[in-house]
Amino acid sequence: MSVEFHISNKYLRSSRKKGFVSFISGVSMVGLILAVMSLITVLSVMNGFHEELTNRILNTISHSYITGPDDTLENWDELQKKIDTQDRILASSPYVEDFALMTSKSASQGISIRGVLTDQESSTSALLDDIKYGSLSLNEDESSVLMGIGLATLMGTGIGDQITLIAPARNAFGALIPISQTFSVSGIFNAGLNEYNNGLAFIHLYDAQDLFGLGNNVSGIRLKVDDLFKANEITNKVVDTLGDGYYGVDWMQQQKHFIRALNLEKQMIAIILSLIIAVAAFNIVSMMVMVVTDKKSDIAILRTIGMTPKRIVKIFFYQGISIGLIGITVGTVLGLLLALNIESVISGIESVIGFQFFPKDVFYINRFPSKILLSDVMSIIFGAFILVILASIYPARRAGKVNISEVLRHE
Repeated sequence: MSVEFHISNKYLRSSRKKGFVSFISGVSMVGLILAVMSLITVLSVMNGFHEELTNRILNTISHSYITGPDDTLENWDELQKKIDTQDRILASSPYVEDFALMTSKSASQGISIRGVLTDQESSTSALLDDIKYGSLSLNEDESSVLMGIGLATLMGTGIGDQITLIAPARNAFGALIPISQTFSVSGIFNAGLNEYNNGLAFIHLYDAQDLFGLGNNVSGIRLKVDDLFKANEITNKVVDTLGDGYYGVDWMQQQKHFIRALNLEKQMIAIILSLIIAVAAFNIVSMMVMVVTDKKSDIAILRTIGMTPKRIVKIFFYQGISIGLIGITVGTVLGLLLALNIESVISGIESVIGFQFFPKDVFYINRFPSKILLSDVMSIIFGAFILVILASIYPARRAGKVNISEVLRHE
């Protein structure tokens, strides 16, 4: 252990016994602890939210879909057979999707209608995995419909009730005419996302073809691939095998604005919270300046016994670094502990104040998921340490420039 480090360590311990300097030193360290802890916790919670939202959205949309000119496919059954022969395709399902007006005895609502074959749709999407009431059955002969739990509440309908769907379709002359069909509610599902619970209904694929006047065509074929993050590459290869006139859209293209918004939100919050660490670092500057002022007589004595200004600089630089390292270490440990137990902490706060932060009927997610990323933690530690180094330079250099003759004259 060097002499400089030994003296700085002694100063750090002795300053705890001195009133105002000790108080400022403690405030600086606590500020750094809170800043690091807050940043680790918030970024971990945001990572958890992003993962939860992404998983929920990916469960409700296919990994990709393939369609053709005018967003329709002819001879879809032959195309589906070709698609299913591809090595990296786990499942596929044809679909028809468009907007229609749903009416019941008590309400009317514009919604999205998706025509599917339920056995194939379940293999590419998790939307129909949670049937709250009724059964997962779409009988073409009986013209049945599955609707989201929120939509059923809005329409005032239950199992067995009748609803009417009205959609525009083109006749033989190309003119738009309204087509209406009556359906019986056979099931009510919970998709886990209000967007789908409140605005989506499923009918049989053939019923949808009749309702939207598509004949034997479909809107496209949805795919489930073996590697979620290579969906674009896999889909493009499948499209190449089908020939010209087809194109594919993967999940990242479908949700690119949403994903971009999530990433931008995380970056902005990280920048804003990083300012807290910067403030804590400036507190270290002011605290160390006060320490240097308080230790001027000690600096003069050390200089008179032969210690050079560079070694004086090292003493106070080491002291600032030591305070920073303690704050960063304690803040990191507390941040990791809080991030790991955030759900139990929040539930305890909710039970005490009697207020729910994320009501189920308003938000997609009604809990605080957390995911700690090593890259985030290391970035926070490294960034905080750099700021501490910068904050320690000025006070240390000021200590090396103390005029010892002037100090000794006043002692």
